[in-house]
Amino acid sequence: MIRLLLVDDQPLILRGLKALFKPETSLQVVGEAENGETAIRQVKALNPHVVLMDVRMPVMDGVAATREICRQFPETKVLVLTTFDDDEYVVQALRSGAAGYLLKDTPPDDLVRAIEAVHRGYTQFGPGLAQKAMGTSPSTASTPPPGWDDLTPRELEILGLIAQGASNKEIAKTLYIAEKTVKNHITNILSRLNLRDRTQAAILANSVWKQ
Repeated sequence: MIRLLLVDDQPLILRGLKALFKPETSLQVVGEAENGETAIRQVKALNPHVVLMDVRMPVMDGVAATREICRQFPETKVLVLTTFDDDEYVVQALRSGAAGYLLKDTPPDDLVRAIEAVHRGYTQFGPGLAQKAMGTSPSTASTPPPGWDDLTPRELEILGLIAQGASNKEIAKTLYIAEKTVKNHITNILSRLNLRDRTQAAILANSVWKQ
């Protein structure tokens, strides 16, 4: 069962999300927070698998909280759920380590599937939001960035699978290699390309290869 932390400064939204997820046998809401600062404390105390994070909140916003959660608790996935589809918010959230970005008008069934997918290691975007990220992020140049030519054929192969949304386990199965080997390759890829995480790697790869 996926342990879920809800973060939103509007009690009505929190109540609605809890009611939405209550019948879901794959999800368990283990806690909630009204701002990013509280969210960080809750992650430490409750060890959720996925944090459903709003962006605009008092005390500490969702972008700053996402950055700290991804830094301090790398096993916890952050999925942004907000009303704002501003390009800068999308880019900032992804740079901070978010595994996805959805809007609050996402259909309930799609939201549940997105949480499950993020937990498995996939990246999730609402309609049109991936294009916003690729179109505005300076990390996604139309030509290969420094370090690209240093990638080995195997690393390029793995990068391609990351761009398709494959998890480490799925990459290992596809390429008939150990999952630990996949993790080592991904570490090398991120280092060569000066990227923070696999989400940035996926956006970069899609940007380069769409040319």
